[in-house]
Amino acid sequence: MKLTIIGGGGVRTPRLIPSLVKRAERLGLSQLWLMDNDPRKLDLIGGLCRALADDASFEMHLTTDAREAVRGAQHVITAIRPGLEDGRARDERICFDHGVLGQETTGAAGFAMAMRSVPAILGYARLIEEVGAPGAWLYNFTNPAGLVAQALHDAGVRRVVGICDSANGAQHAVSRFLNVPLRRVHHRVYGLNHLSWSPSVRLDPEPDGTGGEEVFPGLLFDERFVAATHMSMFAPGLREWQAAFLNEYLHYYFHRDEALAALIGKAETRGEETMRLTAALLDRLRFVRGDTDASLKVYQEVMGQRSRTYMAHARGGADRVKMEPVGEDEEGYAAVALGCVEAIQNGALHYTGLNVPNAGAIEGMAEDDIVEVGCWIDADGIRPQPVGAIRPDHLLLMQNVKQYERLAAGAILTRDRSKAVQALAVHPLIGSYPLAEKLVAAFLEAHAALIGEWQ
Repeated sequence: MKLTIIGGGGVRTPRLIPSLVKRAERLGLSQLWLMDNDPRKLDLIGGLCRALADDASFEMHLTTDAREAVRGAQHVITAIRPGLEDGRARDERICFDHGVLGQETTGAAGFAMAMRSVPAILGYARLIEEVGAPGAWLYNFTNPAGLVAQALHDAGVRRVVGICDSANGAQHAVSRFLNVPLRRVHHRVYGLNHLSWSPSVRLDPEPDGTGGEEVFPGLLFDERFVAATHMSMFAPGLREWQAAFLNEYLHYYFHRDEALAALIGKAETRGEETMRLTAALLDRLRFVRGDTDASLKVYQEVMGQRSRTYMAHARGGADRVKMEPVGEDEEGYAAVALGCVEAIQNGALHYTGLNVPNAGAIEGMAEDDIVEVGCWIDADGIRPQPVGAIRPDHLLLMQNVKQYERLAAGAILTRDRSKAVQALAVHPLIGSYPLAEKLVAAFLEAHAALIGEWQ
């Protein structure tokens, strides 16, 4: 089996390699192709990946040729950043200058990221259809994952899955807190990407997810559990009202003003910080080139800095409480995509949270709405677990944000400026037509060299 990673020079790629080495035999993996259009990054990050896969059973190829990388691939992971960290930093500054949140997947900055991401990922999807293996699957990590998946689905791409590890946050939190393996934990999740809830987590359920021991809402009101997870970011009254494990990005909705005040006053935005850290990582890797131990030490140190400062404005003392991974949980986000690949390749039933067409899973959402929901995966493909009716307040927020996503996808696919303004105007975090006009104008000007002319 041939697996390709588009954006293989990205700083997260080395985190996939140990999982691929461990799973290679089960996957039947014979070729891993890392493709990136930046030869310098591909050389440095790819070199580190080669070192990590030194005794692997598969061949590793590095290339800047997307067609060659995708040719004959059964599974393709896309993890790219059109506009690089500089594009993210620009988006954040534009948003803060207009008094709105600048988070790269949520709200206005998420739209700006999608303006660059959707055309690029769609291009790769068309290339996969042309030269990839028959029935090849595309697993997209590129942000904003839900909106990108919606746009691709609207454009007729069917074998695309939006991947985000936050969809499985409840499962990982319970596994670590109770010190039980992930395979014993089943979480019920529904929502949209970075806008989801997990109201139920069961231990040792039946294969269909029923039965077993329900550990929510007990853990949700356990102060030790709260302190050990990102649930500590949310007000106690909010946690009681929602009665679910909240996706951490809901902080930007339920604590909007607090988040904006904390972020807008910082001297360095998150995008500027990641740009600085990425540049430092590449410079230091170049300096220790050829020394595997030193390269790994540099990589772990810089990536650790990135992790420690992630959503630091909201986490407060949450990171003082440490929970260790249990068993296969150490794979982190790599397990989401590779779990799907393994299930489809081998037919072994697998469950995880994904961004896929609703297909009747959540009442009140359209069949072709891309939603974030628990899914069963095997050789026959991906099937969302039926959720049924959900809380009215959750459904209303989902429908409002989905209206934005559908308008945004249409605007980006047709390069329609007026529809882009409409999309931002209906977004709950913006809600102003004149403001939406100013934001769209600023984004179009800032990224004109990459996205071209819009009507």
